[in-house]
Amino acid sequence: MAERRRLDELRIDRSETPGTSPWPRRLLLLGLSVLLVAIAAWWFLAGHAIVVETATVAEARAGGSAPSVLDASGYVVARRQATVASKVTGRLVEVTVEEGMAVKEGQILARLDDANVRHALALAEARVTAAESTLNEIQVRLREAELDLGRARDLAAAGVASRQSLDAAQASRDSFAARLAATRDDVTVAEREVALRRQDVEDTLIRAPFDGVATSKNAQPGEIVSPVSAGGGFTRTGIGTIVDMSSLEIEVDVNEAFIQRVRRDQPVLAALQAYPEWKIPAHVITTVPAADRQKATVKVRIAFNELGDPRILPDMGVKVAFQAEPGADVAARPRLLVPERALRREKDGGIVFVLHGDRVERRAVAVGGSTAGSVEVTSGVHAGDTVVLDPPADLADGSRVRRR
Repeated sequence: MAERRRLDELRIDRSETPGTSPWPRRLLLLGLSVLLVAIAAWWFLAGHAIVVETATVAEARAGGSAPSVLDASGYVVARRQATVASKVTGRLVEVTVEEGMAVKEGQILARLDDANVRHALALAEARVTAAESTLNEIQVRLREAELDLGRARDLAAAGVASRQSLDAAQASRDSFAARLAATRDDVTVAEREVALRRQDVEDTLIRAPFDGVATSKNAQPGEIVSPVSAGGGFTRTGIGTIVDMSSLEIEVDVNEAFIQRVRRDQPVLAALQAYPEWKIPAHVITTVPAADRQKATVKVRIAFNELGDPRILPDMGVKVAFQAEPGADVAARPRLLVPERALRREKDGGIVFVLHGDRVERRAVAVGGSTAGSVEVTSGVHAGDTVVLDPPADLADGSRVRRR
């Protein structure tokens, strides 16, 4: 019995301690469960939302006596420019043109090796000399034959010479006359060959086709130049580019939906992207009578009212504002401007995403001209709407978003 009692003392009592309650442990487990559910809900609702940046659609009203009716972007282009090339294939021995150099019509820009063509010219001139010597000899022989013919006629008339002698003298005279005509033709051919060889020598001089400024230099002495591409890319096809600065104008692409706002001689204010504060007066030259079906635009040519400022350079970016006629009732017409970053351009117009709470709505919009980073929108949005900037590729109608 004593041993049994000692074994009972060593046994662990697993019964609950009197007075302890299981509720604290249950409450702890319940709290952990609620926390896990909250984390899962946040991850699903907020963690899956697309982070975006937004902006507000602004409304602008034109003012002044000649407000803008349309804005567009384009480039300064030269109506008259040329890549100057040689007429013949040859090796350059001298290039006198440099970038930025003003040149005059007919000025020599480069020279080709002319040794061979000058030798050919000298040979042609020698042939002319030889033909002229032959011509002189035949003229002398012809005069002698004409004298013999005269004496034969006198003798035949006196009955001393036979008819055969007279015919022989006549044939000799006619023969020299024919040779004289042929030799004169030979002299003409030789002279024309000389003119051709002189033109070959002239063709080794590459001249400026018109007054302008050199904007590029593409060849150096020692290189082979040709009017056509040859030699696997090792042959130059141009010496440089000449631009007539007096022919600079502006070309812009206008959305075909707004081309009715553009007319011939319409006043325009242009601003170079390099000098945005400088407003340059200009006017519309013409609307090119053809549309680009891929971009749904029409090209418009615009002329500067005055040229000569060295700041205006070819291929510069420029923004233009087509002006309304003075007194036209367009001051009250509101214009809705959307940041260009919010527009996703498509073939038939554009797409923007308008924010409603934490969801976005995909809307198709009709766009007009652009100015200062904004695009004019004529339908699809309203003033005060919040739009998504730089919409991600996976953003779709109804997507959940949250602002950055």
